Amino acid sequence: TYAEELAKALGQPIVVDNKGGAGGLMATAEGARAPADGYTLLLISQGTTVFNLGLYKAPGYDPLKDLVPVAICGTLPNVLVVASSNPATSVADLIVQARAKPGELAYGSSGIGSSLHLSGVIFEQRTGARVQHVPYRGAPPAVLAVVNGEVTMGFFNTPTVLGQIKSGKLKALAVTSKDRSALLPDVPTMREAGVADFVVATWLGYAVPANTPEVIVARFNAEINRISEMPQVKEKLVVQGFEMLPPGSPAAARKLIEDDQAVWLPIIQQSGAKPE
Repeated sequence: TYAEELAKALGQPIVVDNKGGAGGLMATAEGARAPADGYTLLLISQGTTVFNLGLYKAPGYDPLKDLVPVAICGTLPNVLVVASSNPATSVADLIVQARAKPGELAYGSSGIGSSLHLSGVIFEQRTGARVQHVPYRGAPPAVLAVVNGEVTMGFFNTPTVLGQIKSGKLKALAVTSKDRSALLPDVPTMREAGVADFVVATWLGYAVPANTPEVIVARFNAEINRISEMPQVKEKLVVQGFEMLPPGSPAAARKLIEDDQAVWLPIIQQSGAKPE
């Protein structure tokens, strides 16, 4: 979506080069090594600039030394769901279930180190309940496992489970964002549900290689912020579950990464999570 609008603004064709592997680590390392000439723009996330530093001993890049954050565009919060057959109707009910059977209830995720997994880690740390983590190869099989009762619960990106929630196959107990989701306005936040200091909303944005000229960074920042405000862009991304953020500076993007590292790296270390 951004590439299409950036191409118009810059008068240059933009090629989107998807490089999967290791939770975005491989693509980010390659982006950090690219020439600092303004011809490489890297999609960054909380996962690639924060989570990976806690999961990998040698990720191959330092996001605050090898990259210059340009702008943060939006967040993608999760929603806590259980099967429709589960008698729990609130987060409090689920906590009671978990505490009654310490370590027996399980939650599914798309893999170790994902925001879905780390939402479960935060759940344990904030509630004192012990639950098992069952990583699957992607979100779809993890969602199916909750629907079928193979695992008790799961935290998933809202659009991933919106259909199952609306059809009654899953029950949404809370969202992990700071505020309620526009897609699920009747579902409380985790904080509203009684779990204090629980906010998980993976953000996405852009960066360029270190030493990219400031004038280029400023141009990218201005264009990306402008695109983020376009109604047609918001419309496309909101239905995918993104909650758009107001325009921000490169300095603000950098501070967000610094603040997130301070919060999340101790959490990941305490959890003992390691990459698959």
